[in-house]
Amino acid sequence: MTASIRREPLVEKSTRFAGTVSLVAGGTGALGGAVSRALLAEGGTVIVTYRRQQEFERLVQAAAADAARLEGERIDATDETAVRQLVEAIVARHRRLDALVITVGGYAGGTKLWEDDPQTLDRMLALNLRAAYVLARAVAPVMLGQAGGSIVNVAAKAAVDRPAGAAAYAASKAAALALMDTLAAELAGSGVRVNSVLPSVIDTAANRAAMPQADFTAWPRPEAIARVILFLCSGDAGPIHGAGIPVYGSGRSR
Repeated sequence: MTASIRREPLVEKSTRFAGTVSLVAGGTGALGGAVSRALLAEGGTVIVTYRRQQEFERLVQAAAADAARLEGERIDATDETAVRQLVEAIVARHRRLDALVITVGGYAGGTKLWEDDPQTLDRMLALNLRAAYVLARAVAPVMLGQAGGSIVNVAAKAAVDRPAGAAAYAASKAAALALMDTLAAELAGSGVRVNSVLPSVIDTAANRAAMPQADFTAWPRPEAIARVILFLCSGDAGPIHGAGIPVYGSGRSR
């Protein structure tokens, strides 16, 4: 008797983003890179902004065969002129822009407000608020013109649950959340959707090094958060507009 071999059913690769064009600002970082790779894996064309050439080269390598649909621009995402020119170039080249994902950001903490360097506030506002403001200003008119699109900004749990010792960071993230809420109200009924995701601590190499005694299993991995962001960018999330989605992790979101 010949033993039968059980074959697992083939899982078809998702192509739900085939034909779409997405701009992932800060798209080579830990979370931004996960979002970029996920969009590419599902058939999308992805343009990333970055500051470090080595990070972009690593993303190209990680994308493998999907790298043919990956483009990168080394710019300062807080520079309004540079961002506007980039968006104009994307539209000229691809004739559309379906999604903007803003993963640009920074963290500063561990110091009481009255002991903090005032430059910390300037830096947090630039990275966590101004970048989102500049990017949304450049992209919203394009999406209005095509009567559709999705904007997703990465805020933080600190925007709604403000910890001691991180005043500048919490204030900048709270402002960014308010910015997106206001933009959502302005775009209501236009076909352009605006949402935020609110991570707490993300399971990255940098965070593990900074907090070696922490329980890493309680932190969501970048890939888990990326799946939430892709959902928000997809047609399946059509009814979701003006939301702030908690992605704090539970020890099971791996």
